[in-house]
Amino acid sequence: MNQELFKQIKKAHFIGIGGIGVSALARMMLLNKKKVTGSDISSGHALERIKKLGAKIFIGHKKTNLAKDIDIIIYSPAIEKNNPELIQAKKLSIPIYSYPEALGLISKNKYTIAVSGTHGKTTTTSMLAELMISAKKNPTVIVGGFLRKQKDNFISGNSKYFIVEACEYKKSFLNLFPDILIITNIDNDHLDYFKNIKNIQKAFAELIKKVPQDGLIICNPEGKNTKQALKISKTKVKIIDYTKEKELKLKVPGSYNLQNAKAVLVVAKAINIKEQKALELLKKYAGTWRRFEYKGAWRGALIYDDYAHHPTEVKAILKAMREKFLNKKIIAVFQPHLYSRTKLLLNDFAKSFNCVDDIIITDIYAAREKDNKSIHAKDLVKAIKTDSVQYISDFKDIVKYLRKNANKDNIIITIGAGDVYKIGERLMR
Repeated sequence: MNQELFKQIKKAHFIGIGGIGVSALARMMLLNKKKVTGSDISSGHALERIKKLGAKIFIGHKKTNLAKDIDIIIYSPAIEKNNPELIQAKKLSIPIYSYPEALGLISKNKYTIAVSGTHGKTTTTSMLAELMISAKKNPTVIVGGFLRKQKDNFISGNSKYFIVEACEYKKSFLNLFPDILIITNIDNDHLDYFKNIKNIQKAFAELIKKVPQDGLIICNPEGKNTKQALKISKTKVKIIDYTKEKELKLKVPGSYNLQNAKAVLVVAKAINIKEQKALELLKKYAGTWRRFEYKGAWRGALIYDDYAHHPTEVKAILKAMREKFLNKKIIAVFQPHLYSRTKLLLNDFAKSFNCVDDIIITDIYAAREKDNKSIHAKDLVKAIKTDSVQYISDFKDIVKYLRKNANKDNIIITIGAGDVYKIGERLMR
Protein backbone atom coordinates (compact mmCIF):
# COMPACT_ATOMS: atom_id res chain seq x y z
CA MET A 1 0.00 0.00 0.00
CA ASN A 2 1.19 3.55 -0.67
CA GLN A 3 3.37 4.32 2.37
CA GLU A 4 2.09 7.87 2.84
CA LEU A 5 -1.55 6.72 2.69
CA PHE A 6 -0.82 3.85 5.07
CA LYS A 7 0.89 6.11 7.63
CA GLN A 8 -2.14 8.42 7.70
CA ILE A 9 -4.55 5.61 8.56
CA LYS A 10 -5.41 5.37 12.25
CA LYS A 11 -8.72 3.52 12.00
CA ALA A 12 -9.91 1.15 9.24
CA HIS A 13 -13.30 -0.44 8.71
CA PHE A 14 -13.77 -3.66 6.70
CA ILE A 15 -17.10 -4.67 5.14
CA GLY A 16 -17.12 -8.45 4.78
CA ILE A 17 -14.29 -8.83 7.29
CA GLY A 18 -14.93 -12.58 7.63
CA GLY A 19 -13.74 -13.21 4.06
CA ILE A 20 -10.41 -15.00 3.92
CA GLY A 21 -8.74 -12.27 1.85
CA VAL A 22 -10.31 -9.25 3.55
CA SER A 23 -9.40 -10.67 6.97
CA ALA A 24 -5.74 -10.83 5.85
CA LEU A 25 -5.73 -7.07 5.20
CA ALA A 26 -7.48 -6.49 8.54
CA ARG A 27 -4.70 -8.46 10.22
CA MET A 28 -2.11 -6.35 8.39
CA MET A 29 -3.72 -3.21 9.85
CA LEU A 30 -3.80 -4.69 13.37
CA LEU A 31 -0.14 -5.73 13.19
CA ASN A 32 0.68 -2.11 12.33
CA LYS A 33 -1.16 -0.83 15.41
CA LYS A 34 -4.17 0.52 13.50
CA LYS A 35 -7.64 0.35 15.06
CA VAL A 36 -9.89 -2.04 13.14
CA THR A 37 -13.65 -2.45 12.98
CA GLY A 38 -15.55 -4.69 10.61
CA SER A 39 -18.84 -6.30 9.74
CA ASP A 40 -20.13 -9.50 8.19
CA ILE A 41 -23.42 -11.36 7.89
CA SER A 42 -22.27 -14.24 10.11
CA SER A 43 -19.36 -15.45 12.19
CA GLY A 44 -16.65 -17.79 10.94
CA HIS A 45 -13.08 -18.99 11.49
CA ALA A 46 -11.31 -15.99 9.92
CA LEU A 47 -13.64 -13.48 11.59
CA GLU A 48 -13.12 -15.01 15.05
CA ARG A 49 -9.34 -14.83 14.62
CA ILE A 50 -9.50 -11.12 13.79
CA LYS A 51 -11.79 -10.53 16.77
CA LYS A 52 -9.27 -12.19 19.11
CA LEU A 53 -6.56 -9.90 17.74
CA GLY A 54 -8.52 -6.85 18.90
CA ALA A 55 -10.89 -5.88 16.10
CA LYS A 56 -14.38 -4.67 16.95
CA ILE A 57 -16.83 -6.85 15.01
CA PHE A 58 -20.45 -6.26 14.03
CA ILE A 59 -22.70 -9.07 12.80
CA GLY A 60 -24.98 -7.62 10.13
CA HIS A 61 -24.45 -4.60 7.85
CA LYS A 62 -25.82 -1.32 9.26
CA LYS A 63 -24.88 2.29 8.68
CA THR A 64 -24.51 2.70 12.45
CA ASN A 65 -21.50 0.34 12.32
CA LEU A 66 -19.45 3.22 10.90
CA ALA A 67 -17.83 5.69 13.28
CA LYS A 68 -17.16 9.20 11.95
CA ASP A 69 -13.43 8.95 12.66
CA ILE A 70 -12.80 6.07 10.22
CA ASP A 71 -9.98 6.87 7.79
CA ILE A 72 -10.50 4.12 5.21
CA ILE A 73 -13.14 1.58 4.14
CA ILE A 74 -12.11 -1.72 2.52
CA TYR A 75 -14.87 -3.99 1.26
CA SER A 76 -15.16 -7.49 -0.16
CA PRO A 77 -16.00 -7.96 -3.89
CA ALA A 78 -19.05 -9.93 -2.70
CA ILE A 79 -20.56 -6.77 -1.16
CA GLU A 80 -23.38 -5.23 -3.19
CA LYS A 81 -23.42 -1.53 -4.16
CA ASN A 82 -26.58 -0.94 -2.09
CA ASN A 83 -24.85 -2.08 1.13
CA PRO A 84 -25.89 0.42 3.86
CA GLU A 85 -22.32 0.80 5.12
CA LEU A 86 -21.00 1.65 1.65
CA ILE A 87 -23.78 4.21 1.21
CA GLN A 88 -23.02 5.74 4.62
CA ALA A 89 -19.28 5.84 3.88
CA LYS A 90 -19.96 7.87 0.72
CA LYS A 91 -22.13 10.29 2.73
CA LEU A 92 -19.30 10.71 5.26
CA SER A 93 -16.73 11.12 2.41
CA ILE A 94 -14.56 8.31 3.78
CA PRO A 95 -12.05 6.93 1.22
CA ILE A 96 -13.38 3.60 -0.10
CA TYR A 97 -11.36 0.76 -1.63
CA SER A 98 -12.45 -2.66 -2.74
CA TYR A 99 -10.29 -5.54 -1.48
CA PRO A 100 -8.75 -5.97 -4.98
CA GLU A 101 -8.00 -2.22 -5.17
CA ALA A 102 -6.27 -2.38 -1.78
CA LEU A 103 -4.18 -5.33 -2.99
CA GLY A 104 -3.27 -3.25 -6.04
CA LEU A 105 -1.94 -0.46 -3.82
CA ILE A 106 0.36 -2.96 -2.09
CA SER A 107 1.34 -4.64 -5.36
CA LYS A 108 2.33 -1.36 -7.04
CA ASN A 109 5.15 -0.80 -4.55
CA LYS A 110 6.45 -4.40 -4.42
CA TYR A 111 8.00 -7.01 -6.70
CA THR A 112 4.79 -8.98 -7.14
CA ILE A 113 4.51 -12.71 -7.71
CA ALA A 114 0.84 -13.28 -8.56
CA VAL A 115 -0.64 -16.78 -8.51
CA SER A 116 -3.69 -17.02 -10.78
CA GLY A 117 -5.80 -19.84 -12.22
CA THR A 118 -9.22 -21.38 -11.79
CA HIS A 119 -7.92 -24.25 -9.63
CA GLY A 120 -4.93 -24.58 -7.33
CA LYS A 121 -4.32 -20.91 -6.50
CA THR A 122 -4.35 -21.27 -2.72
CA THR A 123 -2.20 -24.40 -2.63
CA THR A 124 0.33 -22.98 -5.09
CA THR A 125 0.47 -19.64 -3.24
CA SER A 126 0.94 -21.49 0.07
CA MET A 127 3.67 -23.75 -1.35
CA LEU A 128 5.53 -20.75 -2.77
CA ALA A 129 5.13 -18.73 0.43
CA GLU A 130 6.43 -21.50 2.69
CA LEU A 131 9.34 -22.17 0.34
CA MET A 132 10.37 -18.50 0.14
CA ILE A 133 9.99 -18.00 3.90
CA SER A 134 12.16 -21.07 4.58
CA ALA A 135 14.69 -19.83 2.00
CA LYS A 136 14.96 -16.53 3.97
CA LYS A 137 13.49 -14.41 1.15
CA ASN A 138 11.20 -12.66 3.69
CA PRO A 139 8.17 -12.11 1.42
CA THR A 140 4.95 -10.32 2.29
CA VAL A 141 2.15 -12.84 1.68
CA ILE A 142 -1.62 -12.65 1.26
CA VAL A 143 -3.25 -16.02 0.63
CA GLY A 144 -6.82 -17.34 0.48
CA GLY A 145 -6.20 -19.89 3.20
CA PHE A 146 -4.08 -20.40 6.30
CA LEU A 147 -0.45 -21.43 5.91
CA ARG A 148 0.07 -24.57 7.98
CA LYS A 149 3.40 -23.63 9.56
CA GLN A 150 2.56 -19.98 10.23
CA LYS A 151 -1.17 -20.63 10.87
CA ASP A 152 -1.92 -17.37 9.11
CA ASN A 153 -3.27 -15.85 5.88
CA PHE A 154 -1.06 -12.75 6.10
CA ILE A 155 2.71 -12.66 6.49
CA SER A 156 4.47 -9.33 6.95
CA GLY A 157 7.82 -9.52 5.15
CA ASN A 158 10.65 -6.99 4.98
CA SER A 159 11.89 -7.75 1.46
CA LYS A 160 10.74 -6.48 -1.94
CA TYR A 161 8.74 -9.64 -2.64
CA PHE A 162 4.94 -9.74 -2.48
CA ILE A 163 3.27 -13.13 -3.00
CA VAL A 164 -0.46 -12.82 -3.65
CA GLU A 165 -3.31 -15.07 -4.69
CA ALA A 166 -4.81 -13.45 -7.79
CA CYS A 167 -8.55 -14.11 -7.99
CA GLU A 168 -10.35 -13.86 -11.32
CA TYR A 169 -13.83 -13.19 -9.87
CA LYS A 170 -15.14 -9.88 -11.27
CA LYS A 171 -11.67 -9.47 -12.86
CA SER A 172 -10.29 -8.65 -9.39
CA PHE A 173 -6.76 -9.66 -10.42
CA LEU A 174 -6.53 -6.76 -12.89
CA ASN A 175 -5.78 -4.46 -9.94
CA LEU A 176 -2.43 -6.22 -9.44
CA PHE A 177 0.96 -5.37 -11.00
CA PRO A 178 2.57 -8.80 -11.49
CA ASP A 179 6.30 -9.08 -12.19
CA ILE A 180 6.00 -12.86 -12.18
CA LEU A 181 2.64 -14.38 -13.12
CA ILE A 182 1.72 -18.00 -12.50
CA ILE A 183 -1.34 -19.35 -14.33
CA THR A 184 -2.11 -22.80 -12.92
CA ASN A 185 -4.95 -23.43 -15.41
CA ILE A 186 -8.05 -21.76 -16.89
CA ASP A 187 -11.48 -23.39 -16.57
CA ASN A 188 -15.17 -22.46 -16.70
CA ASP A 189 -15.97 -20.97 -13.29
CA HIS A 190 -17.73 -17.85 -11.97
CA LEU A 191 -20.12 -18.14 -14.91
CA ASP A 192 -22.64 -16.02 -12.98
CA TYR A 193 -20.26 -13.15 -13.81
CA PHE A 194 -18.30 -14.24 -16.92
CA LYS A 195 -21.21 -16.01 -18.73
CA ASN A 196 -18.86 -18.12 -20.91
CA ILE A 197 -15.31 -19.42 -21.27
CA LYS A 198 -14.41 -16.82 -23.92
CA ASN A 199 -14.91 -14.00 -21.44
CA ILE A 200 -12.74 -15.86 -18.91
CA GLN A 201 -9.99 -16.22 -21.53
CA LYS A 202 -10.23 -12.48 -22.30
CA ALA A 203 -9.92 -11.61 -18.61
CA PHE A 204 -6.76 -13.71 -18.27
CA ALA A 205 -5.43 -12.10 -21.47
CA GLU A 206 -5.85 -8.68 -19.82
CA LEU A 207 -3.91 -9.93 -16.79
CA ILE A 208 -1.13 -11.32 -19.01
CA LYS A 209 -0.81 -7.88 -20.67
CA LYS A 210 0.00 -6.38 -17.24
CA VAL A 211 3.25 -8.37 -16.96
CA PRO A 212 6.17 -6.06 -17.95
CA GLN A 213 8.63 -6.91 -20.73
CA ASP A 214 11.28 -7.98 -18.23
CA GLY A 215 8.74 -10.08 -16.31
CA LEU A 216 7.97 -13.78 -16.45
CA ILE A 217 4.85 -15.88 -17.16
CA ILE A 218 4.75 -19.43 -15.78
CA CYS A 219 2.00 -21.61 -17.22
CA ASN A 220 1.14 -24.58 -19.41
CA PRO A 221 1.12 -22.77 -22.79
CA GLU A 222 -0.45 -25.79 -24.46
CA GLY A 223 -3.43 -25.90 -22.09
CA LYS A 224 -6.48 -25.26 -24.28
CA ASN A 225 -7.80 -22.15 -22.55
CA THR A 226 -4.39 -20.85 -21.48
CA LYS A 227 -3.15 -21.10 -25.05
CA GLN A 228 -6.09 -19.00 -26.21
CA ALA A 229 -5.55 -16.38 -23.49
CA LEU A 230 -1.88 -16.07 -24.46
CA LYS A 231 -2.89 -15.72 -28.12
CA ILE A 232 -5.41 -12.96 -27.34
CA SER A 233 -2.85 -11.08 -25.22
CA LYS A 234 -0.16 -11.11 -27.96
CA THR A 235 2.40 -11.02 -25.15
CA LYS A 236 6.13 -10.92 -25.90
CA VAL A 237 7.04 -11.63 -22.27
CA LYS A 238 9.17 -14.71 -21.53
CA ILE A 239 6.99 -17.80 -20.93
CA ILE A 240 8.19 -20.89 -19.05
CA ASP A 241 6.22 -24.14 -19.31
CA TYR A 242 6.08 -25.54 -15.76
CA THR A 243 4.92 -28.95 -17.04
CA LYS A 244 8.44 -29.51 -18.43
CA GLU A 245 9.99 -29.47 -14.94
CA LYS A 246 11.39 -32.67 -13.45
CA GLU A 247 9.13 -35.03 -11.49
CA LEU A 248 8.94 -34.28 -7.77
CA LYS A 249 8.26 -36.19 -4.60
CA LEU A 250 5.77 -34.59 -2.19
CA LYS A 251 4.17 -35.36 1.17
CA VAL A 252 0.78 -34.20 -0.09
CA PRO A 253 -1.15 -36.55 -2.43
CA GLY A 254 -2.63 -35.82 -5.85
CA SER A 255 -1.19 -35.31 -9.33
CA TYR A 256 -2.52 -31.74 -9.28
CA ASN A 257 -0.23 -30.95 -6.34
CA LEU A 258 2.75 -32.16 -8.37
CA GLN A 259 1.83 -29.67 -11.10
CA ASN A 260 1.45 -26.86 -8.54
CA ALA A 261 4.89 -27.72 -7.13
CA LYS A 262 6.45 -27.59 -10.59
CA ALA A 263 5.18 -24.03 -11.07
CA VAL A 264 6.65 -23.08 -7.68
CA LEU A 265 9.99 -24.65 -8.64
CA VAL A 266 10.18 -22.39 -11.71
CA VAL A 267 9.65 -19.29 -9.52
CA ALA A 268 12.29 -20.49 -7.05
CA LYS A 269 14.90 -20.78 -9.79
CA ALA A 270 13.86 -17.39 -11.25
CA ILE A 271 14.57 -15.61 -7.94
CA ASN A 272 17.87 -17.44 -7.42
CA ILE A 273 16.92 -20.13 -4.93
CA LYS A 274 19.13 -23.12 -5.75
CA GLU A 275 17.19 -25.96 -7.33
CA GLN A 276 18.35 -28.58 -4.84
CA LYS A 277 17.34 -26.34 -1.92
CA ALA A 278 13.93 -25.70 -3.52
CA LEU A 279 13.35 -29.42 -4.06
CA GLU A 280 14.20 -30.18 -0.43
CA LEU A 281 11.80 -27.50 0.82
CA LEU A 282 8.97 -28.63 -1.50
CA LYS A 283 9.30 -32.19 -0.16
CA LYS A 284 8.54 -30.87 3.32
CA TYR A 285 5.34 -29.06 2.27
CA ALA A 286 2.52 -30.54 4.35
CA GLY A 287 -0.53 -28.84 2.82
CA THR A 288 -2.74 -25.92 3.76
CA TRP A 289 -6.02 -25.16 5.48
CA ARG A 290 -9.06 -26.84 3.90
CA ARG A 291 -7.04 -28.47 1.10
CA PHE A 292 -7.08 -32.25 1.64
CA GLU A 293 -6.78 -31.34 5.32
CA TYR A 294 -6.69 -34.16 7.87
CA LYS A 295 -9.02 -33.13 10.70
CA GLY A 296 -8.80 -36.15 13.02
CA ALA A 297 -10.58 -39.44 13.60
CA TRP A 298 -13.82 -40.78 15.05
CA ARG A 299 -13.84 -44.43 16.17
CA GLY A 300 -11.06 -45.15 13.71
CA ALA A 301 -12.70 -43.42 10.73
CA LEU A 302 -10.30 -40.78 9.36
CA ILE A 303 -11.86 -37.38 8.71
CA TYR A 304 -10.66 -35.03 5.95
CA ASP A 305 -11.91 -31.72 4.59
CA ASP A 306 -11.44 -29.95 1.26
CA TYR A 307 -12.54 -26.59 -0.16
CA ALA A 308 -13.28 -28.01 -3.65
CA HIS A 309 -16.35 -26.33 -5.15
CA HIS A 310 -15.97 -26.92 -8.90
CA PRO A 311 -16.44 -30.30 -10.67
CA THR A 312 -12.79 -30.38 -11.79
CA GLU A 313 -11.66 -29.87 -8.20
CA VAL A 314 -14.10 -32.41 -6.74
CA LYS A 315 -12.97 -35.07 -9.23
CA ALA A 316 -9.31 -34.32 -8.52
CA ILE A 317 -9.60 -34.51 -4.73
CA LEU A 318 -11.64 -37.72 -4.78
CA LYS A 319 -9.26 -39.34 -7.29
CA ALA A 320 -6.33 -38.45 -5.00
CA MET A 321 -8.22 -39.82 -2.01
CA ARG A 322 -8.96 -43.10 -3.77
CA GLU A 323 -5.30 -43.45 -4.75
CA LYS A 324 -4.24 -42.84 -1.14
CA PHE A 325 -6.89 -45.12 0.43
CA LEU A 326 -7.25 -47.85 -2.17
CA ASN A 327 -9.18 -50.40 -0.07
CA LYS A 328 -11.15 -48.11 2.23
CA LYS A 329 -14.81 -47.16 1.96
CA ILE A 330 -15.00 -43.43 1.20
CA ILE A 331 -17.96 -41.40 2.46
CA ALA A 332 -18.18 -37.96 0.83
CA VAL A 333 -20.33 -35.15 2.21
CA PHE A 334 -20.71 -32.45 -0.45
CA GLN A 335 -22.15 -28.98 0.03
CA PRO A 336 -22.70 -27.28 -3.37
CA HIS A 337 -21.54 -23.65 -3.42
CA LEU A 338 -23.74 -21.03 -5.12
CA TYR A 339 -27.06 -21.66 -6.88
CA SER A 340 -25.69 -20.35 -10.19
CA ARG A 341 -22.63 -22.63 -10.17
CA THR A 342 -24.69 -25.69 -9.20
CA LYS A 343 -27.23 -25.02 -11.94
CA LEU A 344 -24.75 -24.25 -14.72
CA LEU A 345 -22.43 -27.18 -13.93
CA LEU A 346 -25.02 -29.68 -12.68
CA ASN A 347 -24.16 -32.45 -15.16
CA ASP A 348 -20.42 -32.04 -14.52
CA PHE A 349 -20.97 -32.23 -10.76
CA ALA A 350 -23.07 -35.38 -11.25
CA LYS A 351 -20.05 -37.12 -12.86
CA SER A 352 -17.62 -36.11 -10.12
CA PHE A 353 -18.27 -38.78 -7.50
CA ASN A 354 -17.30 -41.99 -9.31
CA CYS A 355 -14.49 -42.75 -6.83
CA VAL A 356 -16.82 -42.66 -3.81
CA ASP A 357 -18.79 -45.43 -2.08
CA ASP A 358 -21.30 -43.31 -0.14
CA ILE A 359 -22.40 -39.77 -1.11
CA ILE A 360 -24.32 -37.29 1.03
CA ILE A 361 -25.49 -34.06 -0.61
CA THR A 362 -26.54 -31.23 1.68
CA ASP A 363 -28.17 -27.88 0.91
CA ILE A 364 -26.58 -25.38 -1.48
CA TYR A 365 -24.48 -22.77 0.32
CA ALA A 366 -25.91 -19.47 -0.92
CA ALA A 367 -22.92 -17.20 -0.09
CA ARG A 368 -23.55 -13.97 -2.03
CA GLU A 369 -26.67 -15.20 -3.89
CA LYS A 370 -30.41 -15.27 -3.27
CA ASP A 371 -32.42 -18.44 -3.89
CA ASN A 372 -34.55 -17.98 -7.01
CA LYS A 373 -35.94 -21.53 -6.60
CA SER A 374 -34.55 -22.66 -9.99
CA ILE A 375 -32.16 -25.25 -8.49
CA HIS A 376 -32.05 -27.40 -5.35
CA ALA A 377 -29.54 -29.83 -3.88
CA LYS A 378 -32.10 -32.59 -4.57
CA ASP A 379 -31.60 -31.91 -8.31
CA LEU A 380 -27.97 -32.92 -7.95
CA VAL A 381 -28.98 -36.09 -6.07
CA LYS A 382 -31.26 -37.03 -8.99
CA ALA A 383 -28.55 -36.23 -11.55
CA ILE A 384 -25.95 -38.46 -9.85
CA LYS A 385 -28.17 -41.49 -10.59
CA THR A 386 -26.89 -44.04 -8.08
CA ASP A 387 -28.35 -45.77 -5.03
CA SER A 388 -25.34 -44.69 -2.96
CA VAL A 389 -26.35 -41.01 -2.92
CA GLN A 390 -28.79 -39.30 -0.56
CA TYR A 391 -29.89 -35.81 0.40
CA ILE A 392 -29.65 -34.77 4.07
CA SER A 393 -30.37 -31.14 4.87
CA ASP A 394 -29.50 -30.74 8.55
CA PHE A 395 -25.87 -31.03 9.67
CA LYS A 396 -27.05 -32.66 12.91
CA ASP A 397 -28.73 -35.43 10.91
CA ILE A 398 -25.58 -35.92 8.83
CA VAL A 399 -23.54 -36.31 12.01
CA LYS A 400 -26.09 -38.85 13.31
CA TYR A 401 -25.87 -40.80 10.05
CA LEU A 402 -22.07 -40.86 10.19
CA ARG A 403 -22.05 -41.95 13.84
CA LYS A 404 -24.39 -44.78 12.97
CA ASN A 405 -22.69 -45.92 9.75
CA ALA A 406 -18.98 -44.98 9.84
CA ASN A 407 -16.29 -47.28 11.22
CA LYS A 408 -12.51 -47.82 11.24
CA ASP A 409 -12.55 -49.05 7.63
CA ASN A 410 -14.01 -45.74 6.41
CA ILE A 411 -12.65 -42.41 5.23
CA ILE A 412 -14.96 -39.41 5.64
CA ILE A 413 -14.38 -36.28 3.56
CA THR A 414 -16.39 -33.06 3.71
CA ILE A 415 -16.21 -31.03 0.49
CA GLY A 416 -17.30 -27.49 -0.36
CA ALA A 417 -16.44 -23.80 -0.01
CA GLY A 418 -19.12 -23.10 2.61
CA ASP A 419 -19.35 -24.27 6.23
CA VAL A 420 -19.50 -28.03 5.54
CA TYR A 421 -16.23 -28.48 7.48
CA LYS A 422 -18.25 -28.04 10.68
CA ILE A 423 -19.69 -31.54 10.21
CA GLY A 424 -16.33 -33.19 10.81
CA GLU A 425 -15.71 -30.96 13.83
CA ARG A 426 -19.13 -31.85 15.30
CA LEU A 427 -18.55 -35.54 14.67
CA MET A 428 -15.28 -35.52 16.61
CA ARG A 429 -16.94 -33.83 19.59
